[in-house]
Amino acid sequence: MDNIDQKVRAFFQAYEDRFMRALHGDNAIEGPVDDVEGTVNAFAEHFIEASPAGVQVGNNDETFREMIPKGNDFYRSIGTKRMKIRDIIVSPLNEHHVMATVHWDSCYQKKNGTEISIAFPVIYLLQHLNGDLKIFAYITGDEQGALRDAGVV
Repeated sequence: MDNIDQKVRAFFQAYEDRFMRALHGDNAIEGPVDDVEGTVNAFAEHFIEASPAGVQVGNNDETFREMIPKGNDFYRSIGTKRMKIRDIIVSPLNEHHVMATVHWDSCYQKKNGTEISIAFPVIYLLQHLNGDLKIFAYITGDEQGALRDAGVV
């Protein structure tokens, strides 16, 4: 597992970059860019999401591909301005699996024009095979509750 810490950090930096391009594009002229292939390639064939809303199993299939732009549309519609990594804690589990706790710092522009920041962690479980990292599970807090409490939605 040489350099797994660096690989995980690079993996999530690319994840952050895709999210920021989905919000704003590479420049102001271009506009938002949904990198569906990049997101699809970040996930395993099957994956698990756990949150206070329950546990769901997802498939990396055509339905997932269709949901990626819709998810990005949602974040744009609620005024998401930034989704940046504040910190990553990498914990190797064995030679093929790693846990990464990513502390995200998000910024939203509310309807009245004020901006609000919300920090939150997401725990990701990744498989490391043939030099590739793939998310096979992630655990979140109550994102919708935090957005409601902050007056974003």
